[in-house]
Amino acid sequence: MAATPIAVITGASSGIGAATARRLAAAGYRVVLTARRKDRIEALAAEINEAGHEATAYALDVTDREAVDTFATAFRTLAVLVNNAGGALGADPVATGDPADWRQMYETNVIGTLNVTQALLPSLTASGDGTIVVLSSTAALASYEGGGGYVAAKHGEHVLAETLRLEIVGTPVRVIEVAPGMVRTEEFATTRFRGDTEKAAKVYAGVDAPLTADDVADTISWAVTRPSHVNIDLLVVRPRAQASNSKVHRTL
Repeated sequence: MAATPIAVITGASSGIGAATARRLAAAGYRVVLTARRKDRIEALAAEINEAGHEATAYALDVTDREAVDTFATAFRTLAVLVNNAGGALGADPVATGDPADWRQMYETNVIGTLNVTQALLPSLTASGDGTIVVLSSTAALASYEGGGGYVAAKHGEHVLAETLRLEIVGTPVRVIEVAPGMVRTEEFATTRFRGDTEKAAKVYAGVDAPLTADDVADTISWAVTRPSHVNIDLLVVRPRAQASNSKVHRTL
C-alpha cells in the first residue's frame, strides 16, 4: 500500500495558507502546517484530523534558517511544498517608505521562500514526483503606487520561482507560481496597516466580491493535482471586478 503523500504549507495559521491546508487534506494529502503561531496551526490540525483527514502542526519561522534545516530533516520524501508565508507592511511611497518594512518584507517573502525551498528540495526530488508552489501576487508582475516595498519583494519571489524552474528542468519536480490579485482575508490588509481596521476596510470598499482565501486555495489545489507531466508555470487569478493592480471597479 502506497504511503500517503505529504504536503507542507508555510504560513498556514490563517487566510490562504489555512484554506490551502484544508483543500489539500481533502484531496488526500497528509498536510504539515507551519507558521509562527503554534496555537493557530494546532487548532487547524485538530479540525482537519476531526474531519477524517491527516494533519500535523509544526511551529516554524521561515526566516530562521537553522530552524528550517532542522524541520527538513523530518522528511525523506515530500510530495508538495506550498510557499505561502509572506505579507505586506505599509503603503508609503518610495520617498518616505521605512527601510525596516522593506527589509522585513524581503526577508519573509523572498528569503523565507528560499530557505524552505532549499531545505526541502532534496526530499521533493527524492519523491520522484515533487511539486513546489510559490504563492506570489499580481504585485510580482506590475507595480502600483504605495506598494514599492511589497512589489519589490514579490518581484523577487517571482524571479526565484522562474529561475528555479529553469535550473531544475529535467528533474521530477514542478515549480508552480500562483499570483492572486485582490483577496479579502481576515488579516492581510489589517496587518499591512498595523491593525487599522478602518484603513484596511477601505481597500475592499465598493468592490463586488473580492477573491476569498478559499478561491485561491481552490486554484492551488487544482494546479497541484494536475497530472505529473502538466506544469502550471504561472497562474494569475483576480476577481472579476479587478482588471489590474490599479484598475478596480467600485460601486461607491
